[in-house]
Amino acid sequence: MSFQQRKCLGCGDLLPEPFLDLGTPPLVNALVRPEEAHIREAGFPLAVASCQACHLVQLTDLVPPERMFTEYVYFSSYSDSFLAHARDMAESLTARFALGPESRVLEVASNDGYLLQYFKQRNIHVLGVEPARNIAAEAERRGIPTLNCFFGLEAVEKITSGFGQADLIIGNNVLAHVPAINEFLHAVKLCLKPTGAAVFEFPYLKDLLDGTEFDTIYHEHVFYYSLSAVEKLAERAGLQLFDVMYRPVHGGSLRVFLQHQGTHPVTGKVAEFLRAEKASGLTSPERYASFSREVANLKEELRSLLYGLKAAGKRLAAYGAPAKGNTLLNYCEIGTELLKFTVDRSPYKQGLFTPGARLPIRPPEALLKEMPDYTVILPWNLAEEIITQQQEYRRRGGQFIIPIPKPRIA
Repeated sequence: MSFQQRKCLGCGDLLPEPFLDLGTPPLVNALVRPEEAHIREAGFPLAVASCQACHLVQLTDLVPPERMFTEYVYFSSYSDSFLAHARDMAESLTARFALGPESRVLEVASNDGYLLQYFKQRNIHVLGVEPARNIAAEAERRGIPTLNCFFGLEAVEKITSGFGQADLIIGNNVLAHVPAINEFLHAVKLCLKPTGAAVFEFPYLKDLLDGTEFDTIYHEHVFYYSLSAVEKLAERAGLQLFDVMYRPVHGGSLRVFLQHQGTHPVTGKVAEFLRAEKASGLTSPERYASFSREVANLKEELRSLLYGLKAAGKRLAAYGAPAKGNTLLNYCEIGTELLKFTVDRSPYKQGLFTPGARLPIRPPEALLKEMPDYTVILPWNLAEEIITQQQEYRRRGGQFIIPIPKPRIA
């Protein structure tokens, strides 16, 4: 079950009415086993509001984290482009903070060790914290020390006594997942050396709005961050925002740098970003109202395109079984009446069905075997990587459809 929440999880102010309601879809990573295909999975309300006091954009109904993260199907290492991003990130942060064999790097929500492996290769002490049992076990198998638990105040003693305070704490795509965000950031402060830095990366709210990226909204993502909101959260936890940079990964992300007060000089980029957010409407309710209309229009355009192709006798399929793809399929009411199957590189997903839409998930080789005329790329942020990998499919006449920010044939 979920529970409705009407007060801001950041500042406690009353939330306004949601600016976007995506219905009651199932959990995006609750892939369906063949033997359970006859059972209709539970759905949960999925609506988003923006706190007018602290600008924190958040879900209005929450699903307990234990229901979503104890077992997980997303392994970061199955994306070549994300591995390259992780390698570059490790190299950049090692150089910036002069990390060496005496340094300690702690990663929160460390997944299968995709990032920490690059620090370990530099003989830097590493520790991952990963709540999903199956993924923590895979990280350990790869030689990445990993605590199988949720990060928070209850984990601080275990981390600091066994590993020590960290020179660098990293959290990629985790801030969005934590309902108790104030406690989480307080735990970060306690685990961070006095001279250390905490670096968090997350999809940027501005890109979500500008690119109509509504599919990145799902139950696991409690928050959708602007820098304005992050600054207020950091201050509340006794941390200081001292730098920010934009990264193109995941459809557009921010990388923010936090510290104990006064450790590193605050760069001019922080004030620059905050001014730009105010100018672009990220702190005003009008921008969110227009976003809701844009999402409804995209739904109609995508359905019109797919139904038109089917009426013309074309065969349709999809590529990928990402979380965002399941939000898109279920909100747009697209299932096997339009797309016969989807393919995914992860063997952990193959043989299962997507939640709600119930597309069968096959290996990528199925594209060449079945040769659908058009294939919708659900992880559209990886479209370039996928199209490059599938040159033979295109050579034989197959075409791709990229659904975001506007449906188009590539």
